[in-house]
Amino acid sequence: MMKKLFVSFILAITLLLSPAAHAERLKDLAEFAGVRDNVLVGYGLVVGLDGTGDQTTQAPFTGQSLTNMLSQLGVTIPPGTNMQLRNVAAVMVTADLPPFSMQGQRLDITVSSVGNARSLRGGTLLMTPLRGADGEIYAIAQGNLLIAGASAESGGSRETINHQSAGRIARGAIVEREVPLMMGGANGELELHLKQADFSTAERVVNRINQEFGNSTAEAVNGRVIRLYGPQDENARVRFMARVENVTVTPDTGRARVVLNSRTGSVVLNGNVRLQQAAVAHGNLTVSIDTRQRVSQPLPFTQGETVVTTDTDIQISQDAGTLNVVEGADLLEVVNALNALGATPADLMAILEALKASGSLRAELEII
Repeated sequence: MMKKLFVSFILAITLLLSPAAHAERLKDLAEFAGVRDNVLVGYGLVVGLDGTGDQTTQAPFTGQSLTNMLSQLGVTIPPGTNMQLRNVAAVMVTADLPPFSMQGQRLDITVSSVGNARSLRGGTLLMTPLRGADGEIYAIAQGNLLIAGASAESGGSRETINHQSAGRIARGAIVEREVPLMMGGANGELELHLKQADFSTAERVVNRINQEFGNSTAEAVNGRVIRLYGPQDENARVRFMARVENVTVTPDTGRARVVLNSRTGSVVLNGNVRLQQAAVAHGNLTVSIDTRQRVSQPLPFTQGETVVTTDTDIQISQDAGTLNVVEGADLLEVVNALNALGATPADLMAILEALKASGSLRAELEII
């Protein structure tokens, strides 16, 4: 019964995830070149912790960072001073810089512990510069951390709810530098990048855009890139891009694919999977080992000693594997054919790999 429920679950998931046959907006299928986020990262200190910060003997960089920061503020720490810091923690700060960000705009940031701090709850992030891939500073972060959950300890026992070594600060960074963004070439050229490269979908996108805006407006460069010729005026170009994003296109269904998750045992098939006729024999091999301890006692008034012996019983059994013919021209037939084998999720993975090797499974097999 559980096996049937498992394969029925596979069928439900595949029907939900299989490529739809209705038209979709280009906004959901493609992106304009250059309109992208930029990642930022910085190193800083969190202070004000309730004795849950880094242990400086095991994380010396925390003390070094605090010494350098205090020296910039005019406070000199004598050399060789052993600062027992329990309320300070070294952290890494990360953020995404959205496109068209302007100076003064606020960003959400994530703060994660670098050392051995037990919790960042109640801490305050000190002013931390956030740098891009080019090493330039694009934002400054500072603020009070918000961490969900709680932790408590007493008498050697500790209880923790949720993760305490990372948190977020809403609107915790201020943009200080803008990222230049070129929206098109000198003659108004724009590039539209499909999220999933497919020649059939690219052709359909070109045809729909040319129907909407006239011939020679769009041309396909390859299976992912589509070149557009829009207005040169900035205001007119923005209106043109907004109209392009709302053009509806029916994407191609793509290649047949079977995805196997080796860690969770999940199996997902899309609607294009085909199964040519094949014969499959499936059986289970079971090895059972039973160990028992026996105590052998000597007779009274003898010189013998009590001895403990171990008896081991090993049994190997294998279920009969019947030869089943499987075949399917659509997703429902494929699932029913595999369900008839009575395979567990792990066995189903092995069967699909064997069917792919034999050439019967007409789909790409991807293991994640």
